[in-house]
Amino acid sequence: MAMDDRKILIGLGRDALAAEMAAIGEKPFRAKQLWHWMYNRGETDFSRMTSISKPMQAALAERYVVGRPKVARDLESTDGTRKWLLEYDDGNHAETVFIPDTDESRGSVCISSQVGCTLTCRFCHTGTQTLVRNLTAAEIVGQFLAARDAYGEWPTPDDGGRLLSNIVMMGMGEPLYNFDEVSTAIKILMDGDGIGISRRRITLSTSGVVPMMRRCGEELGVNLAVSLHAVTDELRSRIMPINKKYPLAELMRACREYPGASNARRITFEYVMLKGVNDSPADARALLALIKGLPAKFNLIPFNPWPGSEFECSPAADVRRFSDILQDAGYSAPIRQPRGRDILAACGQLRSASERQRHSRQAARLAAGIEDDHHPQPAVP
Repeated sequence: MAMDDRKILIGLGRDALAAEMAAIGEKPFRAKQLWHWMYNRGETDFSRMTSISKPMQAALAERYVVGRPKVARDLESTDGTRKWLLEYDDGNHAETVFIPDTDESRGSVCISSQVGCTLTCRFCHTGTQTLVRNLTAAEIVGQFLAARDAYGEWPTPDDGGRLLSNIVMMGMGEPLYNFDEVSTAIKILMDGDGIGISRRRITLSTSGVVPMMRRCGEELGVNLAVSLHAVTDELRSRIMPINKKYPLAELMRACREYPGASNARRITFEYVMLKGVNDSPADARALLALIKGLPAKFNLIPFNPWPGSEFECSPAADVRRFSDILQDAGYSAPIRQPRGRDILAACGQLRSASERQRHSRQAARLAAGIEDDHHPQPAVP
C-alpha cells in the first residue's frame, strides 16, 4: 500500500488522524477535510483534494499516502459474484468478495480479517491453510475501498442508495482474534461523515471466541453471526476444534448475553449442511432445543466442496426438511443459495484456487532447477 517511507492514512481513526495532523503543525479541521476526501469522495491523490491549498497538498504528498491494496486478480462469476485477490506490500494476499442480492440492486462485501486462519475447521478450505498474520485496520478498510473503486461508487450517496450496501466480516480468518484492528476498521466504515455504513448493515461472524463476544457487542453493536454447525460438543469439537476451548454451554451463554440482541436484532446461527453428519431431523430438533429462548435466526449453508475434503453436501431434500423443521417452530431458516462457486468465491472456498496455482508454479520452478525467489505467499483460503 506504500512502497516508500510515507505513512498510510487509510486505517487511522479520527483521533489518530487528528494527532497526525497536529504533529505536523496543522489544525484539527485538516483531519476533517482529509476524512471527507478519503472516505466520502474516495480520493487517493492529494492534488485533487481541491479544498486543500496547493502548498498543503504538496506537504501531505511528501509525508503521506492514502493507499489502496493492489488488485492482483479480479474475477467475476456467472451469477454476478465478484472476487478480488488483493496484494499487500509484504507479498501476502487476502481475498474480498462482493455478493449481489437476488434483485441485484444492492449486495454485501465479504471482508477478510486475517491472512489465513488458526481454527482448522475440517469442513472449510480456509481452515486447512495456516495463519500467516493479522490484517491491519488499513488493510481491512482497504478491501471495502477497493470494492467501491471497482464499481465507481464514489462519492458516498447522500440518500444511502448504493450497490455495496452491506458488510459481512466473514472472509478469511477469525475477526475476534484480531479485534483491535477489526474494531478500528469497522468504526471507520460506520462513520457518518465518510462511508457511513449503518451498524445494522454490518455483520461479524465468529466461530465462538467467547471472551470477546461481549466486548464486540458493547464497542461495535454490529449484528452477530455464530458459526455453529453442530448440536453436540462431541461433533462440534471434531469438526471445529475451537469447541474444545469454548464448548457449547459457554457459547450459548455468551450469545444470550450479547449486548443488543433482541427480536429486532436476532443472532444468526450459521449451519453448514454435511451429508450424514449433522443434517438429520433429530439434529434439527436438538438445534431448536439448544437455542431455545434466544432471539435467533438460521442460515443453512449447503457445503461447498473443495479438493481433498472428507465431506459431501447434504441432499437438497434433506436440507429442505431440516429447514422446514426450524421454520415450523417459528424461526427464519433460509437455505443459502451458493454464489460464486465457479470462481471459488463461495463460503469456505476463499483463496484456494490462487494458492493451488502458486504451489503449481513453485513445483514447476523447482522441477526445472530454478530457485523460488518470490515473496512467500500465504497458505490461505
